[in-house]
Parts: sequence; structure tokens; C-alpha cells
Amino acid sequence: MSNRINSTKDMNTQVRADKLSITLSLACMIHCLLMPSFLILTSGFLALSIDNELIHKVFLIIVLPVSLYALITGYNNHKILSYLYLGILGLWLLVFAVFFGEGVFGGFTEKTLTLLGSLIVASSHYKNYKACKELDCACHD
Repeated sequence: MSNRINSTKDMNTQVRADKLSITLSLACMIHCLLMPSFLILTSGFLALSIDNELIHKVFLIIVLPVSLYALITGYNNHKILSYLYLGILGLWLLVFAVFFGEGVFGGFTEKTLTLLGSLIVASSHYKNYKACKELDCACHD
């Protein structure tokens, strides 16, 4: 009986982590797409106080553990390895974009990698969540 309770608790946490990861991925995309417009609208006034690379690293520090937890727990709950691999691919793209994108390949490549990585991560978490609902397990609302 206690294994069932712990399993349900893990699955509820996994679903919340999937939802949070999707939200963080979307926030990352919005930041990536709208930050240049924001800086133009404020005439660069706030550009001096905003360290864009610091924001990217903070996003990454939050996204990596939450996403990995949700993906690994989802795999343990549903045994669908492709969602785990897809999510890890997206996370690698985000890491690559933050550490090598702008400095090595330029700003356009960094944005492209970030957007692609974010879309892949969000997609993998959505598929993870959807698999949970389709399997009719006790881990969703």
C-alpha cells in the first residue's frame, strides 16, 4: 500500500514538473524573442543593467534540474524512452546555445538554438504529460 502512495506522489510531482518545464521553456522563448524589442522600446536605458548572458544561465540553472527530474520520473512511470531522449536533446541544445552560441557562432545562431531547444523540451514534456493521461494512471488531475 505504501508503494502505491509513494508512486502516486512521484507521478503527481512528475506532472507538476512537466507543467513547470513547459512554462519555463515558453518563458525562455518569450525572453529570446521579445528582449530585443524591449531594449529598443526602452531606448537601451535598461540595457546597462540587464546582463543577458546572466539571465540565460539563470534560466538554465532552473530548467535543467526541473526538466531532468520530470523526464526521468516520466520514464520511470511510463517507460517511454523516446520522450527522455527528446528532452535531453533539447536540453543539450539549450546548454550549447548558452555556452557557445553567441560567442562562437553569433547571436542569430544562439537564438535559433535556444528556440529550437526550448520547443523540443516543451514538446517532450507535453508528450510525457500526454502519455500519463493516455495510460490513465493516478498521476494527473
